[in-house]
Amino acid sequence: MMLSRRNCTQLIATMCGVTVLLTPALGSSFVDSVAHGTIALVPLDRDDVLSVEFQGRTQLQIGDIAVVPIPLFTDPDAVRVSITLTDGTVIESIVETLDKQYPEERITITDQEQVSPSEDSLKRIRRESALMREAYGRFSAQPKDLLPIIQPIEGRTSGVFGSRRFFNDQPRNPHSGIDWAAPTGTPIKNPAPGTVVVTGEFFFNGKTVMIDHGGGFISMMCHLDQIDVEVDQILERGEIIGTVGTTGRSTGPHLHWSVSLGGIRTDPAVFIERLNALER
Repeated sequence: MMLSRRNCTQLIATMCGVTVLLTPALGSSFVDSVAHGTIALVPLDRDDVLSVEFQGRTQLQIGDIAVVPIPLFTDPDAVRVSITLTDGTVIESIVETLDKQYPEERITITDQEQVSPSEDSLKRIRRESALMREAYGRFSAQPKDLLPIIQPIEGRTSGVFGSRRFFNDQPRNPHSGIDWAAPTGTPIKNPAPGTVVVTGEFFFNGKTVMIDHGGGFISMMCHLDQIDVEVDQILERGEIIGTVGTTGRSTGPHLHWSVSLGGIRTDPAVFIERLNALER
């Protein structure tokens, strides 16, 4: 799917509330203003683009659009996207970042081990964290049929990306995904074509599935009651990967979905809305 530069400019202005400056040639900087924790859409309006990189990592491309995640915590001066042409020329596109106030969330956990883990649990957590980092660090071929991305389940949004979390009044890292509350046993759909790269039951995440969708886009589904896929299994869009549960650190049945682009977590709600708008 190829998208015209004119269509993309209209999309960004409409969907993202941004200021966009585009010149007739890609040789000048493209300026996009987006909030921390969301994505920038960078038009690539020529045929000799070899690669697009941010923070030294190749970025997801959909047609002639590069999808660049803006970290939740970042220095605005560091948000520069490098576009390398086939002749070796490197063009720099600058993304201006906007502060966004994320909500605060206070959660009561009855199992104190899930708040202040023992040394044995910490060893397990470190092993699991290394496994997840390895999965998030994958980069497979750019996807050919990524859109549309479907929401894995229907349910009440019970947790939003970026919220500042306190467990039993103890501060923890911001929420890295989105949560939907749904009854235990609710089937979970694969959001886009991909390959299963991790399955298992983790200390915090409970029963977990990680899927490589290509181009550095990795999904992580957590707190499942049942896992119905296995590592290396190739999945179609909408295929059932398991069911909703409340395993791991959870206060009730729900699905947690994290979206990672090149190892950077981004807001799944914004990601799915903006990318699916590319098809309209």
